[in-house]
Amino acid sequence: MGRAPCCEKMGMKRGPWTPEEDQILINYIHLYGHSNWRALPKHAGLLRCGKSCRLRWINYLRPDIKRGNFTPQEEQTIINLHESLGNRKTKQSSQYYY
Repeated sequence: MGRAPCCEKMGMKRGPWTPEEDQILINYIHLYGHSNWRALPKHAGLLRCGKSCRLRWINYLRPDIKRGNFTPQEEQTIINLHESLGNRKTKQSSQYYY
């Protein structure tokens, strides 16, 4: 038997996040942290599922997310790593020919 669904689909909001929802999530995480994503929406007063809140925080709202272009130093690091490591294709992915 699998894990119980994280939320009832009835009554859950879907689609783009509003600035008000973003601010509610940011304020809640700054006050209480994010130890339990499944319980967070209910405690914060959001009509979203925990997975949606987690992805919104991780991909868009975290304060330490770097946005914009790579610096010349970062670009050179990427080039050096690619020269030394290559693409690192796995055996499984090389089985398929296109």
